[in-house]
Amino acid sequence: MADLKRTPLFETYKQYGGKTIDFGGWELPVQFSSIKEEHEAVRTKAGLFDVSHMGEVEVKGPDSLSYLQKMMTNDVSKLKDGGAQYTAMCYENGGTVDDLLVYKMEDNHYLLVVNASNIEKDYKWLEDHLEGDVTLKNLSDQTAQLAIQGPLAEKVLQKLVNESDLSQIGFFKFQQEVKIDDKTALVSRTGYTGEDGFEIYCQSEDAVDLWNAILEAGKEEGILPCGLGARDTLRFESVLPLYGQELSPEISPLEAGIGFAVKLNKEADFIGKEALKEQKENGLPRKTVGIEMIDRGIPRHGYSVYKGEELIGEVTTGTQSPTLKKNIGLALIPTQYAELDGEVEVEIRGKRLKAKVIPTPFYKKEKK
Repeated sequence: MADLKRTPLFETYKQYGGKTIDFGGWELPVQFSSIKEEHEAVRTKAGLFDVSHMGEVEVKGPDSLSYLQKMMTNDVSKLKDGGAQYTAMCYENGGTVDDLLVYKMEDNHYLLVVNASNIEKDYKWLEDHLEGDVTLKNLSDQTAQLAIQGPLAEKVLQKLVNESDLSQIGFFKFQQEVKIDDKTALVSRTGYTGEDGFEIYCQSEDAVDLWNAILEAGKEEGILPCGLGARDTLRFESVLPLYGQELSPEISPLEAGIGFAVKLNKEADFIGKEALKEQKENGLPRKTVGIEMIDRGIPRHGYSVYKGEELIGEVTTGTQSPTLKKNIGLALIPTQYAELDGEVEVEIRGKRLKAKVIPTPFYKKEKK
């Protein structure tokens, strides 16, 4: 696979049996053991992912907050030091530039974590709209990211962390300068699996040592190295959007179902606010809904969805759910067809097969 980008962990994949694929220009592991096994490990024990392909952009300067308020759909002013926030950036027409995380390091200092395939595009978008006393720095090449996810994630990681009590890091909170097995990292209680867990941001050169140390520390708990396959089935069951499927320049955050990250009532005017306001006030023309197959067949990304003879939309993500053992999908369809239990048809291999609209998320972790 010529000319594909690689993370600092690339040479380590082989040791653990990783099978790599081209993912948005990166050569990344789709699985190590099997997607189902890795999925199950994260739902019941713990799994470790290499997510070093994600992008990190530092935003600094006295005008950082007002600049980010203009760029982001969420209300960045609500962030306190050590807090993270899920948000989106939009075009003027309400379409999505990207969905991302904003970390507030301290006043006038933020870290943005963006999708791997969008790093260059996002950085240019941020640069093109720069105003005030603000500096941007792309830290993606010098930063690696690991994600340990699952109900036993805290127990495993705590073995390597002596000076910090991980139970004190709340959901969507983070701690800087955490010592993990003598390496320094930012540890955040976030993830993309619908389970408890942490995302660990470290120097690129520390990634291999941390990866090996975490897998060693979690042996007793049954931790597994996990690839993109399980990451996708896990995020899909929890209905966490994937850019390029649930979100795109043609799909707004409201249509994708992440309206909670769009604060139309914040004072600051953000790019796309008027278009999104109009969508909300006039009623969304389209909605992302959950579907379950009635007939036998698996709905896949890009498959056409029909109501009678009318082509009404398409499947954005679909698979056989490893947890629920059902053939389910997400589909973007006109709002008038989005009622629960409403029947639609999905075209699979030239045949139209029956499906029904069901509630989402498909999976919710049990409350402790």
